Amino acid sequence: MDSLADLPSGPFLPATAYGSARVAEAERRLYANRFWHPLAGISQLPPGSCLAVSLLGQPILLSHPLDGPPRAFLNRCPHRGVALQDPAEGTVACRRLVCPYHGWTYGLEGTLLAGAREADFLEPFERSAWPLAPLACQTLGSLIWVALAPGPIPLAEQLDLVLEEAGPWLEQPRLLLASANQELACNWKIAHDNTLDDYHVAIAHPTTLHREQGPVRHYRYRLSRCATLLATPHAAGGEFLTFGLAPWTHLLCWPDGRLALISFLPLDPGHCQMVVWLLGKAESAADTQAWLKQLQAFLAEDQALVEAAQIGYASGLVPGPPHRLEQRILQQQALYRDLLGKALLDPASCGDNRTGAS
Repeated sequence: MDSLADLPSGPFLPATAYGSARVAEAERRLYANRFWHPLAGISQLPPGSCLAVSLLGQPILLSHPLDGPPRAFLNRCPHRGVALQDPAEGTVACRRLVCPYHGWTYGLEGTLLAGAREADFLEPFERSAWPLAPLACQTLGSLIWVALAPGPIPLAEQLDLVLEEAGPWLEQPRLLLASANQELACNWKIAHDNTLDDYHVAIAHPTTLHREQGPVRHYRYRLSRCATLLATPHAAGGEFLTFGLAPWTHLLCWPDGRLALISFLPLDPGHCQMVVWLLGKAESAADTQAWLKQLQAFLAEDQALVEAAQIGYASGLVPGPPHRLEQRILQQQALYRDLLGKALLDPASCGDNRTGAS
């Protein structure tokens, strides 16, 4: 779909879907598990290192063997479930992983090298029977992407518009220059909807994001099943590209090759974690901080709006009619409805389990 005339129409999600504990539990199984998630920059994980992270409560260990691509595993020893590495350690240079509980030792490719006192197990012990639990892992766009469950939507399909519109950019190696995390007092879908909402930019961000994106009359749209694109002419030449990506990520591409990734990770029905990554070539610390400050200016404006919307949604709101500049929201919500099932999102089904804003 390449024009506003082709964009979807229909009602927004019911307000009950933004506060229901039942919906929040289901969307982790039926929605989040269908996608790939960016968990680290490739520059964070040089060969011969490991990095512990978490996603939706799952402990994950990223490793980079000396003679192979990055790998991903559940961060738990198969013996008694203890984490092999603490996320607080950051990137750790290592040739092997040693469980701090009973000393089982693993290679970075996930195979068990040795179990402590192997001769004393009560049953015959086979090292090959106890590998780390692997997760699907791919690298693309200087990022490491991981899927939590088998059979995800192919990464090339999830990022199809990005590959078509910004493929050459993605091939350029980039460093993770800066990151920032902030908790928002709203459901992740409210924050995600807002970042897809082109109707509010000129009104809510007149001196920040609106100056970056320019007049509405120059907006160019493209849509696919998993992604949306808003492209606008940039004052420095070329186009400024804003991709909305399932499940809850946004990729901003500047003509000079800089990339910003903004994700809204669910915490509970009334809260989410906003994660911002800046990727590019080596810049001075001052330039990177100025860029981060520029982004945080409009994100702070959005924070006030999305947290107010959470309160409004919890008060029994029936959302009003969609505007033509809000149809990127409808596109992503159509995919969300398709994967969760319309019955689960019926107000009568999820309303009894709502949690209010806090």
